[in-house]
Amino acid sequence: MGIIDYAASNLRSVEKAFTHLGADVVVLSDSKEFEKLDALIFPGQGSNDSAMQALGRASLVQPIIDFVKNDRPFLGICMGLQLLMQNSEEGIEPCLGLFEGNVKRFYGKMKIPHMGWNQVVPTRKHQAFDNLPDNPYFYFVHSYYADPLDKNLVLATTDYGDKFASAISFGNLVAVQFHPEKSGSIGLEFYRNFLQFVKVNI
Repeated sequence: MGIIDYAASNLRSVEKAFTHLGADVVVLSDSKEFEKLDALIFPGQGSNDSAMQALGRASLVQPIIDFVKNDRPFLGICMGLQLLMQNSEEGIEPCLGLFEGNVKRFYGKMKIPHMGWNQVVPTRKHQAFDNLPDNPYFYFVHSYYADPLDKNLVLATTDYGDKFASAISFGNLVAVQFHPEKSGSIGLEFYRNFLQFVKVNI
């Protein structure tokens, strides 16, 4: 299982969580090992432009696109969800463009960033949410959110002034806006579910 290293600030906590669960984890700064992976984990915090520029410098943009298009198990976390869209209101750099839709900023009276615990409401059944409480709470830190054009992609929603997609799924891809690695035992169970999902789908 590979974790993409492009200076994402939550990489080590994600690595630690999966290692704690017994996963064989490799941190990758290039795509040389992609073919050997059972799954790819795409974490991230920060800005759209800095993330896309870092991926470009590491020649990771096309390999990530190919990995997803080949329907190999993939988990995006926070920016790793947002960057799957086409464009972001946060910057001028195009995103990966794997799904039609944009990344939008929270507006209105709600405090920005959206930081802390909030409820995640699954919209359909998926192994990622197996053995979790109904509508579990996860930890969030973000000012922008993905808004996919195809609402069938939406796996879960969260309300922060407006309802937004806090998780999406398509084929063997799962991507979440929240941080399981910051969400205690619930987050570890979510990661454990993803590991089981990988075993079933490789």
